[in-house]
Amino acid sequence: MASIPYSQVRKGMVLVGEDGQLYYVVDRDLNTPGNWRAILQLKLKNLKTGSITTNRVRPEDKVEQAYLDKRELQYIYQDGDGYVFMDTENYDQTTLSKEWVGELMLYMKEGNKAQVVFYEGKPLSLELPATVELQVTETEPSLKGATAAAQYKPATLETGLKISVPPFIEIGEMIAVDTRTGDYLSRSK
Repeated sequence: MASIPYSQVRKGMVLVGEDGQLYYVVDRDLNTPGNWRAILQLKLKNLKTGSITTNRVRPEDKVEQAYLDKRELQYIYQDGDGYVFMDTENYDQTTLSKEWVGELMLYMKEGNKAQVVFYEGKPLSLELPATVELQVTETEPSLKGATAAAQYKPATLETGLKISVPPFIEIGEMIAVDTRTGDYLSRSK
């Protein structure tokens, strides 16, 4: 790890705090009042707890910068209480626990790719593609004469994800789903 002066800290960097926790720099404000010494105010988000704090530091003090490794991994299969992903460059396999991945796996099916951010060999975050294509496995039958402006109906997708779809969507159709909101986007071509 490299020590850098706080004056070189920019938005978007990840720093290692004195407590060993990782902090994402949300905002920075350098205040140089006349002939007094400069004060740097940083808004930091704790990557473990999600809490945001404001720190006032001297620009000449030093801080450890965290080097994050972002890799594209492909989901291969579920293994007991974890999910096995393969690095698309060197074919190394990584198992991520169900607790760590959580609800995000409802958007992943075998063969899908995702970005995983690592710090010192440990996974920090999982970033899914903006949209995924999933097959409808359960929904009510479509009604004749139903328009797209009608009420949406519940549907279950191949991964177990439950969403609302327009009335014209039927079982077996592939649909595009927004991974950020969980909303139906369109039929897949």
